[in-house]
Amino acid sequence: MIKVINPGLQTTVQDHGRIGHYEVGMPPSGAMDKYSYLASNLLVGNKDHAAVLEITYMGPVLEFQQDVNVAITGGEMPPKINGQSVPMWETLAVKAGDVLSFDFIKQGARVYLAVSGGIDVPLIMESRSTYTLCGIGGFEGRALQAGDELKIGGENESEIAVGTRISDELIPTFSKTNEIRVVLGLCSYRLTEESKERFFSIDWTVTPEANRVGYRFKGERLNFVEREQPFGAGSNPSNVVDLGYPIGSIQVPDGVEPIALLNDAVTGGGYATICTIISTDLDKMAQIKTNEKVRFVAVNIHKALEIRKEYQGKINQMKQQVLGHKGGVKNG
Repeated sequence: MIKVINPGLQTTVQDHGRIGHYEVGMPPSGAMDKYSYLASNLLVGNKDHAAVLEITYMGPVLEFQQDVNVAITGGEMPPKINGQSVPMWETLAVKAGDVLSFDFIKQGARVYLAVSGGIDVPLIMESRSTYTLCGIGGFEGRALQAGDELKIGGENESEIAVGTRISDELIPTFSKTNEIRVVLGLCSYRLTEESKERFFSIDWTVTPEANRVGYRFKGERLNFVEREQPFGAGSNPSNVVDLGYPIGSIQVPDGVEPIALLNDAVTGGGYATICTIISTDLDKMAQIKTNEKVRFVAVNIHKALEIRKEYQGKINQMKQQVLGHKGGVKNG
């Protein structure tokens, strides 16, 4: 059991996501930075899809009621056990009565806390992820509050030795200026050629409206090709006949302040989606904070698949490193 003394700013239970229900309007939710999420579970010997805590901007204070191994990954938010600094990206042991707390975030935006066995909350549509907009999943469908008590489950497959660490070259670094790669479409043809060029040539600033639903960017107005709006589309030039929104798709309502739709976003609507963030860069998007800069870079689908293959290779390397650690895995 884990007792929440202080919940932090926004701490939710998340797993790999609520996959397979997009057609009924249910977004996947789940960990926004999948790489850091996978690493945290790996370091405590959990199954890949075990539930963890996703911590945003400001960390919680948690009191452990039992001995358990934990791992903390993601953005740089220095953790402490009983007031003593402990490392991130490493298997740690906590004892019953220990208190875990965090300093202010230094880099990135989100941190993942995995416990050996996973966070035990009910499965809703095959996932333990929290979708706060509908109040489902996770712990009572909401962010954690002081006084909550979290059960620890049985999602671990192996016992990883305390002190096992992800090597530095496999730990991502975070910056205040970011390149985010996108594939053009579905409705990029709606932008004028000049606006399309401007979209990729300016630095966009993340506004305070940046959360699990989406990130809004400030830069300059983009213009749409004039046309007579088709039947079923709204009257604004940025409207199209309703279509599905892929995770990571970017729309520009009225040509002002593009919005990148993320894990908790609506699954469709009537705004033109001009491009979609490639899957690997969704992790990077999740670690960008308000007022940081983003430059969008266009890649084709072949390049995106190549990048995804490299990303999977990195995950495999991380798995080999942790599971191959001397004394890292025990049977039973």
